[in-house]
Amino acid sequence: MKQTQLFAHRAEQKLFIPLWLVWFAAIGFIFAALGSYGILDNNEGLYAEIPREMLAGHDWRLWVIPHLNGLPYMEKPPLLYWLTALSFSIFGVSEWSARLAPALSSLACVAMLLRFGSSVQRPQAGRLAALMFVGGVGVAQMSRTLMFDMLLTACLTGALMCAFLYARQQKPGLLRLAYAALALALMAKGVVALLLFGLVVGVFLLPTLLGRGGLMAVCRAWLRPDAILIFLLIAAPWHIAASMVEPIFPWFYFINEHVLRFLGKREPHDYYAGPWWYYLPRMVLYLFPWSLLLLGLIQRRSSHAEDAGGDETRTLSRFLLLAWLLPLLFFSVSSAKANYYLVVVMPFAALQIALALEQRDFLAPRWRVAPGLLLALLAGAAACYLLLHGARLGTETAILGLSTLQFVIGGLIALSMSGFLAAFLAGWQSRVGVTSYVLPAALCASALLVAINAIEPQVSNRPLAQYLQHEMAGRPVYLYRNFEELSSLPFYLGHPVNVIDSRSNDLYWGNKLQPNDLLIDDAQFIQAESQHPVAVIVMQRQMADFRASPHFARFKGQKLIGSNTIFYN
Repeated sequence: MKQTQLFAHRAEQKLFIPLWLVWFAAIGFIFAALGSYGILDNNEGLYAEIPREMLAGHDWRLWVIPHLNGLPYMEKPPLLYWLTALSFSIFGVSEWSARLAPALSSLACVAMLLRFGSSVQRPQAGRLAALMFVGGVGVAQMSRTLMFDMLLTACLTGALMCAFLYARQQKPGLLRLAYAALALALMAKGVVALLLFGLVVGVFLLPTLLGRGGLMAVCRAWLRPDAILIFLLIAAPWHIAASMVEPIFPWFYFINEHVLRFLGKREPHDYYAGPWWYYLPRMVLYLFPWSLLLLGLIQRRSSHAEDAGGDETRTLSRFLLLAWLLPLLFFSVSSAKANYYLVVVMPFAALQIALALEQRDFLAPRWRVAPGLLLALLAGAAACYLLLHGARLGTETAILGLSTLQFVIGGLIALSMSGFLAAFLAGWQSRVGVTSYVLPAALCASALLVAINAIEPQVSNRPLAQYLQHEMAGRPVYLYRNFEELSSLPFYLGHPVNVIDSRSNDLYWGNKLQPNDLLIDDAQFIQAESQHPVAVIVMQRQMADFRASPHFARFKGQKLIGSNTIFYN
């Protein structure tokens, strides 16, 4: 079937979103001030240090079994590390080059939404979905943070979109592309990519499977040797090499990191749990303020929209529903929960909302102004509440010369005004319509960027590392107990650091697998600090324990930076 005949009935195109605006907004949301704040502690610090060590180590085995702080780290597959190391080798080691892989992954999702929308003859819905995806507060931040999930989202989105088009057109090239993208998704974040792909495609093909001879027909169509070969050529070499370099890898990676994590029995237990509805409010926040466009789904669908597209439109809507709902259910059932897991469902959720809005003639005047008015009222009400009861936010943190409370209230007032402006523009000119909601989205992203820059000493150890390099050059640096919360420090110092009495979950297995002198006990540290000057970094919540330790009295000075204190002898 030719692509031009795939969706013979077009919905009347009432949305008007210029293509240049989509790309302008996407580039702005993703790349503006990408390296303006330091590498964030915990996850981003971990994933920036690993590729730095890959390049610095000059050992091919580091590219097979990644190392963190000088110790083996096998929790995740290496595609993100490889891409980040490539970025470092081309552009140098910096904050923006560290975040280049997730930024480009997000931009790839925008391109795929635009392409897929055109392929199913819904180009304006594709453009709206791209704006909703990249402009949502949660997605915009994940696009600018070095983590696995945006890369997984890009690869899995490509695999599922190609799979849908293959199911409708039966072109072998589309299946080969789907399997290639699926292999990259596997290399991005592991077996979860196979589970989500199989779950969505399997349920989507269920009507065919239940038909007479359906199982054999589906197997012949979807298990083509050439497509499987492409998948294996991409995905198999690293898994084989890792098993040869580290014998414990198969059990650790497949059982401990996947099966036991899903069941909540992984060792060590370093992840969050939550109720079954954990992700529902977070979906609204991830697409905020675009999620307010859901108001447009309240109105009755027009008779023209009900007839337009016929079975093909219903098939597309069913696929989009499965593509975001089934992963959401999968993550909700899992014992391990995290906010960032949610990003993988956002492209398809945004596209289904955009398609539904288009079908319901969203640009009817009373509906295109409603989200802006609601946003204005909610933000205004929140500002008034904080004016009366917000003293608990405190006044100690300065953001653009304002206290935390003043900054939040000012941001809410600006958001309220942008909501009124968006509603006015949408009501005044139908061709502006929904695109006016780029304004509050840009304001939310900008406020978040300003806030992160202002609290950098609390969320990144770049200022701490700069002090150590300038004021305490030559001193060995030790961390007291905590590593993850100070994970950006090795990245900025350019070498692994010692940890006293380690409580680190991420270094737990590496310490077991490789004898080392990086994780030391109190006695070893006393011996080290008696021989030469040292600097010890202590977090505020560990301060009482450190003061009670046998070596506290040996230090003559201290310096507070952010929420950490440097002790030196």
